[in-house]
Amino acid sequence: MRTSLIRQRLRQNKAARIACLYHPTTMMPAHAARAGFDAIWLDTEHCTWERRELQRLIAHHHLANIDCIVRTGSRNAAELYHLLEDGATGLMIPHVNSPEEAAALARATKFPPLGERGLDGAGLDNNFYLDGTTGYPAAANAETFLIVQIETPEAVAAVDAIAAVPGVDGLFIGPGDLSLRLGCPMDWSNPKMVAAEDAVAAAAARHGKAWGRPSGSTEDIAHLARKGARLIAHGSDFGAVMRMMPVFAKTMKDGLGEA
Repeated sequence: MRTSLIRQRLRQNKAARIACLYHPTTMMPAHAARAGFDAIWLDTEHCTWERRELQRLIAHHHLANIDCIVRTGSRNAAELYHLLEDGATGLMIPHVNSPEEAAALARATKFPPLGERGLDGAGLDNNFYLDGTTGYPAAANAETFLIVQIETPEAVAAVDAIAAVPGVDGLFIGPGDLSLRLGCPMDWSNPKMVAAEDAVAAAAARHGKAWGRPSGSTEDIAHLARKGARLIAHGSDFGAVMRMMPVFAKTMKDGLGEA
């Protein structure tokens, strides 16, 4: 069982540094690892990923020794633990609104005594059974993780009970969805959003769980770290292309004297 970099960082009370990958790009894990990131989250909620693409990208994460988080909208237990068997270090589940939903996800993704995950042991996560299964369930519970997303007013209202669920390892605010549903679209500094973030931070601290959200600036990352956030996402393939293509185009125009 591969040791999770995020788990290591959290044990040291350090923030995990997470980037996002929207589209299958096999070089991303190696580049992110070399740059100092601890994990990449693969966004299969909003983008299309074929299953073999996921398996290939997860294997590249193992080669680069960087955690792979799969954000999936699936609630099917077998599909969820199959992603872990394929080598995903963690799962991020959007729109978790109640402790009952969180508990069902924990049952699906954790081995007993924490949950009811099915045991096989022939996947990448257990080195294809080369060393048997002795210690595998306990190691999987210790080195993989379940992150639930807080994205609605209902989830904020229930966040203390959600954070209390055994097997839930982290809370991750979805600021786009949450701000939309709070009536302040994309205004992350709105008092409603600040109050929601404070509620998530307090629940996470009370129950010893990690929490975080995406961040867009140095100042915002520092703000989150001061509030105790330990799951901080910054940077993506989409963001890199969106920022750099105008720079490349300007260089081209300048070189051609067409600026």
